[in-house]
Amino acid sequence: MKYLFVHQNFPGQFLHIVRHLAKSKQHEVVFITEPNANAIQGVRTVPYRKPAAAAPEAHIAARELDGGVRRAEAVARTAANLKQLGFTPDIIIGHHGWGELLNLQDIWPGVPLLGYFEFYYHHDGIDVGFDPEFPPNPLDFPRIRAKNAINHIALNLGGHGQTPTEWQFSTYPTWAREQITLLREGVHLDTCKPNPQARRSPLKIADMTIRPTDKLVTYVSRDLEPYRGFHLMMRAVPHLLRARKDVRVVMVGGNGVSYGGPPKEGGSWRDVMLKEVGNSIDTDRVVFPGRLEYATYLRLLQRSDAHVYLTYPFVASWSLRESLAIGCAVVGSDTEPVREFVTNGENGLLVSFFDPPGLARTVLRVLEETRLARSLREKARQYAEKHLAMDDYLESYDALINRLIGGATLTRTAAAAIEALSRPARRARG
Repeated sequence: MKYLFVHQNFPGQFLHIVRHLAKSKQHEVVFITEPNANAIQGVRTVPYRKPAAAAPEAHIAARELDGGVRRAEAVARTAANLKQLGFTPDIIIGHHGWGELLNLQDIWPGVPLLGYFEFYYHHDGIDVGFDPEFPPNPLDFPRIRAKNAINHIALNLGGHGQTPTEWQFSTYPTWAREQITLLREGVHLDTCKPNPQARRSPLKIADMTIRPTDKLVTYVSRDLEPYRGFHLMMRAVPHLLRARKDVRVVMVGGNGVSYGGPPKEGGSWRDVMLKEVGNSIDTDRVVFPGRLEYATYLRLLQRSDAHVYLTYPFVASWSLRESLAIGCAVVGSDTEPVREFVTNGENGLLVSFFDPPGLARTVLRVLEETRLARSLREKARQYAEKHLAMDDYLESYDALINRLIGGATLTRTAAAAIEALSRPARRARG
């Protein structure tokens, strides 16, 4: 079959399915993207030029839509060139977030469209206003509502959608959910796996060497920012350092902003928090290595004695899935996206997002109660084997694609998986 994928940063969320399709050598896989250096054998990338930013005079509430329709136009021009060269896909798969898919059914009418629906924005009740430390400005509510303009256009294209978690599914209005399938993402369990030898030799991360006798606390986020609880983690660190002299803390992440906004006073959130609590932190025992190479990141989590994952009610990070698969003793925030993966006392421990001393006490409990830590690690891995297997994810993905194309007979297992995935999602566990 002929597949067309679209994402402004190839391969984006489609890494695993694209690799899977290309590896079979039975399909033609084409990927429209902004230019980048990434490459996957068997996948032909077709670049489009990033369009100009929204005009400065455009209303702030309309700028995201303006950028989306500009991208839609640029991608459609590229797609039209592909069509002139004789390429017609059997299915189009992409991410709706940037508007790139909006015009493709004009180029190939009738070709099935499967769009990734990541998040439906709300100005109250979810991420905005969740953290009282950063109260929302009601004057910003129109801009937040308008961020759903691309979502709404996409939902009216007549295609189908997918989303990876029950919680993300629940952010969409009831009327939209019939078009969206819950397709749980998986991880490579043979790569993300426990390593019993990891604690038997020193591990060097940036300027810190973690010795076998040290207690290692890890924290991972794409960027160190409030949406991922960085400010709460930083306030917990002095408690950890005072309680045990053998604690070492590694906080992985960049100094930019992936979600939310930058500090009002300028600089990075790391700068802000070091100004607040830096005098209480022993810099010989805490390190900020930035973003790590994947192999180093895996070794770090395999060595971790307690792994902290915090988030607003927002899209769950890949690091949460990977830490469970690796068998980390996870201490997570008691927020809905985390509760979907972690059951308190079974495969992890949950703490209030807003309680740094409580976070520190819970981490110390994991460090000190050997039997508890061992049980959490074992059950984290068991959870991943049952719910996060990459093969299950890819089989369900294949089945969904085949259902939309209508050209292949589903296996009984795949058909059952799609039927289950298509049901309305149950609420996340409380």
